[in-house]
Amino acid sequence: MTKADVHGNPLLEPWSGPYHVPPFERIVSADFRPAFEAALAEARADVDAIADDPAAPTFENVVGALERSGKSLDKAASVFFNLVGTDADDELEAAERDLAPVLSRHRSATLLNDRLFSRIEALYGQRETLGLKPEEKRLLERTHINFTRAGAGLAPGKKARLAEISERLASLGARFGQNVLADEKSWLMLLDGADLVGLPDFLVSSAARTAAERGHAGRYGITLSRSSIEPFLQFSARRDLREKAWRAWAARGENGGETDNRAIAAEMVKLRAERAKLLGYESFAHFRLADTMAKTPAAALDLLDSVWPPARARAAQEEAALQALAAAEGGNFPIAPWDWRYYAEKKRKSEFDLEEGELKPYLQLDRMIEAAFYVAGRLFGLSFSERFDIPLYNPGARVFEVSRDGAPVALFIGDYLARPEKRSGAWMSDFRTQHRLDGGQLPVIVNVMNFSAGGEGEPTLLSFDDARTLFHEFGHGLHGMLSDVTFPTLAGANVARDFVEFPSQLYEHWLEQPDVLRRYARHYATGEPMPEALIDKLLAARKFNQGFATVEYAASALVDLALHMNPDPENLDVAAAEKAELARIGMPDAIGMRHRTPHFQHIFSGESYSAGYYSYLWSEILDADGFEAFREAGDPFDPATAARLLRHVYAAGDSVEPEAAYAAFRGSSPSPLALLRKRGLDAPPSGDD
Repeated sequence: MTKADVHGNPLLEPWSGPYHVPPFERIVSADFRPAFEAALAEARADVDAIADDPAAPTFENVVGALERSGKSLDKAASVFFNLVGTDADDELEAAERDLAPVLSRHRSATLLNDRLFSRIEALYGQRETLGLKPEEKRLLERTHINFTRAGAGLAPGKKARLAEISERLASLGARFGQNVLADEKSWLMLLDGADLVGLPDFLVSSAARTAAERGHAGRYGITLSRSSIEPFLQFSARRDLREKAWRAWAARGENGGETDNRAIAAEMVKLRAERAKLLGYESFAHFRLADTMAKTPAAALDLLDSVWPPARARAAQEEAALQALAAAEGGNFPIAPWDWRYYAEKKRKSEFDLEEGELKPYLQLDRMIEAAFYVAGRLFGLSFSERFDIPLYNPGARVFEVSRDGAPVALFIGDYLARPEKRSGAWMSDFRTQHRLDGGQLPVIVNVMNFSAGGEGEPTLLSFDDARTLFHEFGHGLHGMLSDVTFPTLAGANVARDFVEFPSQLYEHWLEQPDVLRRYARHYATGEPMPEALIDKLLAARKFNQGFATVEYAASALVDLALHMNPDPENLDVAAAEKAELARIGMPDAIGMRHRTPHFQHIFSGESYSAGYYSYLWSEILDADGFEAFREAGDPFDPATAARLLRHVYAAGDSVEPEAAYAAFRGSSPSPLALLRKRGLDAPPSGDD
C-alpha cells in the first residue's frame, strides 16, 4: 500500500517509543493539517487499490485489506481527537471545524464506493461457504452492516444526499461541542469570604486555587466543571448563589450569540431524520436502534417507562422530606432544582448520620487509582507500574505500564484533573487499538476526568460519586486494555452502544466492597482506614436519593428519544420540544434534567449516544444482574466467575453478538428485576420520610 510523505511530521513518522506511544513532546498543533492531507491521500489510495483489485474477492484481499488500510490516518486522527477533548487551543479548534467535513467526505467516499461494496456484497452472499473462522465471519457481517447503514447500494442521488448530510452533521457536531466548552470556560463565579458559608474546607481550598489560576488571588472561584459546581450546590448555604450557579449550569449552550446551540441541535435532528428516511427507516431512532441490543425504540421506551413511575413516586417522597427540612429551617419557598442537593445532603446527614465532608478525607485520588488497580489485579491478574520516562501531552496526565505475569498488556494514561481547555465530563479513549494483525499491536488507553485539584500542596480529594466515576471509566479502560481479538474493528469498546456501558458500570460495584474500602479509603492526613462505622453508613445509604438520580437521568433519555422519534422535525424548536416532553412525562419542577438539550453533548457532539442515551439504563440491567453472579458464587473476586467475565466480555470486544457474550458469561439472559433492586425501586416507597 502507498505510504504518506512522512518527512519531518511526527504524526506520520514511525513511533518508536515504548508501546509505540505518540511522540507527544514533538507534536504541535500546526502538524495536524499537513498530516491529515498526506494521510487522507494514503487512505484513498488504499481504498482504491482494494476496490480495483482485478483478483476475485476474498476475505483477505477485501475485508482483511480494509482492516490494514489507512494506518497513517488512524494515527493522526487518534492523537488529534484526543487532544481536541483534553488540550484544545484556538488552532486545534479551528482545525477541528475545518477537518470535520473533510473527514466525513472521506468516510462517505469509502462507504459509498460502488466498486468496493460490490466486492463486499459478493463475499457476504457466500459467507456460509467461505470456510471463515468465527471472528472473520463476524467481521464480514459487521463490515457489510456498516456499509449498508451508510447507504451503500442505494441509487446515486440518495447516496449523494447522504454524503451531504453526513458532512454537514460532522461540522455541526464539532461546533456544538466547542460552544459548550466556550460557555464553560467563560463562566466563573467569584466569591469573597462572606460568600463561603456552609462550604467545607476541601471546596474552599479548591475554589481559592481556581481563582488564583484565573488571576484573582485572594478570592474564590466556582466553575461549571461538575466537580466544582455540584459540591457548591450541595453545601452552599447561600440560596441566591446556588440559584445563580444552577441557572448558569442549566443554560450552557442557550445564552444567545455565537455559542447558542439551539439552532444547531434543531438542524441536526432534522438532518438525522432525513437520513433515516433515505435509508428506509421510520425515524432516526428506528435507524439507530436497529443495530443495538434494544433493536427498536419501543423496547427502549418500555425500559424507561418501567422505571419512570416508581422513580417519580420515590422522588415525590424525597421532595416532601426535603420540603419539610426547608420549612423547619424557616424556608418559605418550594424546593427548586438549586435547593435539592443542599437539602438532600442535610437529609442524608439526619437519616444516616453521613455527610460528604466526612467521606472526602478518606477518598484521596491517588488511593482510589490504586484501588481500581487492585481490583483489576484480583480479578484479571493485572499489575500496574507508573512510568516517568514517557512524555505525555500534558504534565497533569500520568502513564502506567500494564502487565500480567511479567508480560506487557497495555499502556494506560490517566488524565484526572480539570483544566479550562478540557471538555467537561469523563470518558475513555485510545491512542492505539489492540489487534493481532501483522505481529499485533498492544493498546494505549486513556481515561479522562475532571476532578477539582486540591489546594496548593494538598492532595486531591474525591466525593464518593467522583470515586465511582473513576471506577466507571476504568471499567471502560479495561475493556480496551484487555481486548484480545484479531481485527481492530472488533476490538475493545467497539460494541453496541447499549452494551458498551456494561463493563464500565459493572466495575463500579467493586468500589463498594468493604475489603476495597478498608484497604484504600484511608485518611489523607493520618493514613488511618475509614472507620467500620463509616463504611457501614456509606453502604447503608447507597439507595438514598435514587428517585432524584433516576428521574434526572431518565428525563434526559426520554427527551433524546422524543426528539429522534419525530419523523418530520421541520421547523423544530428544541427548547419547546424539550418542554413538551417534560410536561408529557410529568417532570417534577424541583428536579432538572441531567443534560438539557442545548448542552447535551452525548447526543449532539457527534452521534455516539444520539437516540441512545437510554443505553446506560439498558446496560444497568446487565451490570446489576451480572454482579449477582459474583454474589451467587459467594466471593466478589471469585476466580471462575472473573475468568468467564474476562473471556466473554472484557477480552471479546465485538467478536460475538452482545447477547451471546452476556449469556456466555452469566449462563442466562439478564433479569430486569436486578436493576430495580439495585436502585431501590423494587418496592413502593414507604410512608415515612
